Amino acid sequence: MVNLLSCILLFLLSLHCFVACLAVNTKNITTDQYALLAFKSLITSDPYDILSKNWSTSSSVCNWVGVTCDERHGRVRSLILRNMSLKGTVSPNLGNLSFLVMLDLKNNSFGGQFLTEVCRLRRLKVLHISYNKFEGGIPAALEDLSQLQYLYLAANNFSGSVPQSIGKLRQLKVLDTFQNRLSGPIPQSISNLSSLEYIDLSSNYFSCTIPEEIGYLDKLELLVLGDNS
Repeated sequence: MVNLLSCILLFLLSLHCFVACLAVNTKNITTDQYALLAFKSLITSDPYDILSKNWSTSSSVCNWVGVTCDERHGRVRSLILRNMSLKGTVSPNLGNLSFLVMLDLKNNSFGGQFLTEVCRLRRLKVLHISYNKFEGGIPAALEDLSQLQYLYLAANNFSGSVPQSIGKLRQLKVLDTFQNRLSGPIPQSISNLSSLEYIDLSSNYFSCTIPEEIGYLDKLELLVLGDNS
């Protein structure tokens, strides 16, 4: 009798844990859904009706165009919306996609300031927002993206200086700021990026003095300065 009661209690406990875990996962994917719907709401032009027809609560977030989910956690892992001619601003709610590893918005017409909320995405490895209309400065909070490996900011309207805090992105392999309005000295802290393989700082307004320490980066294969005037 005691053994039977023990088995029943163990079963009920296991069932409770299962339901609790299911509830947590459901809540988390709902958080991701809200974040993406908020992102969609700030898109003012979707000429091919890609998001307007596909991003709907009638289907799972993981089946939406451009969205890939993590099989283990069931959370949004990547958001890839390149070359879709989308126009608008990027919702700060993207900062709630806490499992995001890749954000790729290349070649659209997104504008506005660089989102400091994106810097909350501690798992992010790829940030590709080249060929858009982003403006303003690059925030020092970028340093919080400790797992970032690829940073593509080319062909936007970023201005001001590159923050010294960029030197804390120790996993960074690619830094591309081609064709912006960045100015000031090239940060000496870039020499701390021991994983760096490729740097393109061309077509900006940097002073052309290259910190000598950058030349000692063992993995650096290409440094492009081009026209900085």
